[in-house]
Amino acid sequence: MNVSRPAVHPVEAPPLTGAAVHGPRVRMKDVQGMPGTKGGLFLRLSQFIFAIISVSVMATTNDFRSATAFCYLVLAVGLQSLWSLSLAFVDIYALLVKRCLRNYLLIRLFTIGDGITSTLTFAAACASAGITVLIDNDLDKCAVNHCTRFETATAMAFISWFAMSPSFLMNFWSLASH
Repeated sequence: MNVSRPAVHPVEAPPLTGAAVHGPRVRMKDVQGMPGTKGGLFLRLSQFIFAIISVSVMATTNDFRSATAFCYLVLAVGLQSLWSLSLAFVDIYALLVKRCLRNYLLIRLFTIGDGITSTLTFAAACASAGITVLIDNDLDKCAVNHCTRFETATAMAFISWFAMSPSFLMNFWSLASH
């Protein structure tokens, strides 16, 4: 019988890829201020507290409805307080069960939500500051209006926005590093 015998041909190993050369990708450490950390929880609670103070001070005046910017401030900062409180609850849950909040879709949701609410809060605070300056300096009607309360509510909205900015930047950085 004429049967062919199998021949053994040496096969070269495939070239190493970049991941095999440099090792597996290592996730970055949890930086304080990111979701699911104590710093992130502190930022969320400070956002919530200053937003609630701003809404409370503005809503206790009886004539805040006279200017659209003040109504916009109450609406925007009220939305930010709800957003910050809900994410504070998520941070508390993540800290209690020692869970990492590094899911790509979750980080994207946090980033978009932080971006929208911080933009709304900053725009409302700027508009309210403009109306407050108009009432105080240009019209000299502070004796009739609640200028001190308007200024306090606007300042609390700006502080709330300052606390929101690191949260947004941390989430954006985490989203960009994926």
